Amino acid sequence: MLYIGIDLGTSAVKLLLMDAGGEIKKIVAKEYPISFPKPGWSEQNPIDWYSQSIVGLKELLTDVDRSQVAGISFGGQMHGLVILDENDEVIRPAILWNDSRTAAECDFLNEEIGRDKISAYSANIAFAGFTAPKILWLKNNEPDNFSRIRKIMLPKDYLAYRLTGVFSTDVSDASGMLLLDVKNRTWSQEMCDICAISTDMLPKIYESYEVTGTVTAAVASELGLSQSVKVAAGAGDNAAAAVGTGTVGDGMCNISLGTSGTIFISAASFGVDQNNALHAFAHADGHYHLMGVVLSAAAANGWWIEEIIGTTDYYSEEKGISALGDNRVYFLPYLMGERSPHNDPNARGVFIGMSMDTSRTDMNQAALEGVIFALRDSLEVAKSLGLVIERTKVCGGGAKSKIWRQIIANIMNIKVDVLEVEEGPALGGAMLAAVACGEYPDVVAAAKQIVRVKATVEPDPAIVAKYEQRYQQFRSIYPALKPVFASMNNT
Repeated sequence: MLYIGIDLGTSAVKLLLMDAGGEIKKIVAKEYPISFPKPGWSEQNPIDWYSQSIVGLKELLTDVDRSQVAGISFGGQMHGLVILDENDEVIRPAILWNDSRTAAECDFLNEEIGRDKISAYSANIAFAGFTAPKILWLKNNEPDNFSRIRKIMLPKDYLAYRLTGVFSTDVSDASGMLLLDVKNRTWSQEMCDICAISTDMLPKIYESYEVTGTVTAAVASELGLSQSVKVAAGAGDNAAAAVGTGTVGDGMCNISLGTSGTIFISAASFGVDQNNALHAFAHADGHYHLMGVVLSAAAANGWWIEEIIGTTDYYSEEKGISALGDNRVYFLPYLMGERSPHNDPNARGVFIGMSMDTSRTDMNQAALEGVIFALRDSLEVAKSLGLVIERTKVCGGGAKSKIWRQIIANIMNIKVDVLEVEEGPALGGAMLAAVACGEYPDVVAAAKQIVRVKATVEPDPAIVAKYEQRYQQFRSIYPALKPVFASMNNT
C-alpha cells in the first residue's frame, strides 16, 4: 500500500508518497505567499494552503496506482490561528507562528493571570507565537472578527478539515496553542475561560496516529482516490519531523534547522522545567517531549547570505570556514524576536566582536555558530533537569550543510547522526498514516523499520574546549542587550 505525508510549511507545502516499507516513491512541493503587513506581523491565507495542496496531490499521484493509496497524514507549521465563521468561511488571514504582535497579551497572561497559573493549566507559559495570545489579540483589536468565530483550528487541521469534513486536531499540535492541558491531553477549561471562548469552538483531540475520518466524496473524485482512504490526525511539524527522524521513545534528541530551529527531546513521562524555558508538549508517539525553539535558524543564515551578501551560493560561502572555535565574531540570530529560553519578542539580531581584520568568512561562520549557540541555551535547560543527551539526529534544510553539522557536534559536545533519508515532517506524516492504517503496530516500530543512520559526526575535544569558552561569552551578550532591545521597541 501507499501512504501520503503532507508537510504544510511556512513557505511551501511538501507532499511525499511512501510505500509500506518506508521507501519514498515521489516528492512534490508547491509554494504560496506569506505577508508581513506590519513589522513583526506574519500572515497567510489558508485558502492558499488548500489550493496548493490539491495541485500538489494531483501531481504527486500522476502515473501512480491510486487504488493503492491507503492513508494520508500531516506535519504542519504550529501555533497559527485559523478562524472560521458560521458558514465555514475563513474570517481573516491566519496569524502565523512567527508573528510577534501579541506582546501585551503575553504580558497579561504571564504577569496578570500569572505564570504559575498558566503553567498549571497548560504546562507552558505564554509565548508571542502561541495561539491563545493571538485569540486575545483578536478580542482586543478586532472585536468584530472575534465575535464571528465559530471554529478555531491550526494550519494543518484546516487542511484536514477541507479533505475530510472532520473538525479535528492532534495532541502534539494542540500542545502549542496554550489551550491544552498537556499532561491530561484535554482542553483546559480555565484557559478557554481566560480567552473568552468555548470548547465547542475547538476541534476534537486525537493522538497523532489515530484515524479521524476518510476523504470526502468530492475530494476522492477530484483526486481519483477511493473514499476509503483514511486520514490520520498528524502532528505539529517538529513532532512529525521527530517521527521522521526516529526521535521517538525515551531520551532521544533531534535538532531541526529549518526556517526556525528546534532542539527536540522525546520522553516517556511528562515533565516541566521550573522556569518554563522549554516547551512541554505531548508527542506524536503517544508520550511527551521537551522542545526549545529559536525563531530564526536557516532563515537567519538565509537572510545573511542572500539579503546582505547578495548571493545564493551557500557552498562557496561555507567552504572557507575551517577554524572552528577560533572565531571572535558573535551573532545573535533573534531577527524575529526570540522564544526559547528568553521569551522576548523585542530581541533582535546582532553581530558583535568585529574588528578591522574581520573577514567575510568570519561573518559567515558567526551566522552559523550563532544559531547553534542559541539552541545550546535550550540544551543547557534540558541538562539542568537531569537529562543526559549524548547524540542527536539532524533534519531541515540546514542539516544538509556539512560544516553546520560539525559546528553542532562541537558547540554542543554531542554526536550528530546523519540519516540516509531526511525528509522531516513529510516523512513523519506518511509514517503516521501507515500506523493509522495498521501497517505498523505503533510509531516506535515504524521508526525502527524505516529510519536509518548513514554517518555520525563526532565532536573534537580540542574544538569543544574552545567552543566552551566562546559559548560562555555568547550567553553574556543577550542579558547585556536586553534593556537596549526593550528601549528600541518603545521608540
